[in-house]
Amino acid sequence: MNAWTAPAALVIGAVGSLVLVGYVLAALWTLLRGRNEANTVKARLTIADGALTALNFEVAATLLKTLDLQIWHQIALFVALFALRTLLKRFFTWERRQIAAPPSLAAPA
Repeated sequence: MNAWTAPAALVIGAVGSLVLVGYVLAALWTLLRGRNEANTVKARLTIADGALTALNFEVAATLLKTLDLQIWHQIALFVALFALRTLLKRFFTWERRQIAAPPSLAAPA
């Protein structure tokens, strides 16, 4: 890696981790204010938002590391990590939609 890409990728990844910790603390604070259905939903949404934001930072750090990919093994590892992070982002986006969606009315039997 270049002299600046490794530290920059490390800093970006660390910021993403700190962002996630902040969202987790916010969700815990929400639950500590009172454990009811509304606060539980709000805490779950907060965690999903934090995971999505942190994954964006991690993708940015990974893309920065790609500036120095030179052999096929490194490229394959990058593709695998990128695919895994993309799948995680899709899952958390789906989870957020499921939490935020109003419950559907049950059909009469």
